[in-house]
Amino acid sequence: MGHIGWADLIFVMERKHLRRLKEKFGLQLQNKTIHCIDISDDYGYMDEELIEILKARVSEFIDVPD
Repeated sequence: MGHIGWADLIFVMERKHLRRLKEKFGLQLQNKTIHCIDISDDYGYMDEELIEILKARVSEFIDVPD
């Protein structure tokens, strides 16, 4: 079960990621909170703009350090 098993809160960037997660892990997602933060997968690895967008979107739900 890996990370899904211990996670209480799960973030996905796109709706297609949410759909795939549900298809693959179905019942294991019960009692999990999942947020789709609606960020297109158009960025390179560690792209600074992406990091700023991620911080802004995720900080709506959890405290994010600077």
